[in-house]
Amino acid sequence: MKKIHIFGLIVIAMAIGIIVSTAGDASTYVDFAQADEMAKEGETKAIHVVGKLKKDAAGQIVGMKYDPVMDANHFEFVLVDNNNREQKVIYSSPKPQDFDKSEQVVVIGSMQGNHFACEKILMKCPSKYENEKPEFKEATAKKV
Repeated sequence: MKKIHIFGLIVIAMAIGIIVSTAGDASTYVDFAQADEMAKEGETKAIHVVGKLKKDAAGQIVGMKYDPVMDANHFEFVLVDNNNREQKVIYSSPKPQDFDKSEQVVVIGSMQGNHFACEKILMKCPSKYENEKPEFKEATAKKV
């Protein structure tokens, strides 16, 4: 075999290895009911849940608890998924900047008992210009 053929086989093997390793990290988009079922079945990988913040008639966020004086790394809020199920979400990091302004929120984590333990928050913030793509901001929880 020529050196170029051996080099080509090595590159193909590396590409397959990368694809297989990243496929295991891919998470899925589910609702809170599916997340609860997955947790009861012992599923531990991170999942994405898309939802909106629960707001009252005046447009104020309901169920949000954050007191940086007591514990700056504890943030709770209520998220309503696409099937209108409300779920308490606990994020073990400071409240992300402009969280109150977000139109839609994606939480990444897993169900733990009666709450969703969030590792990362992706926020869809309102755009200044309606015809442009929406701006997404990302926040990641600190590992303890």
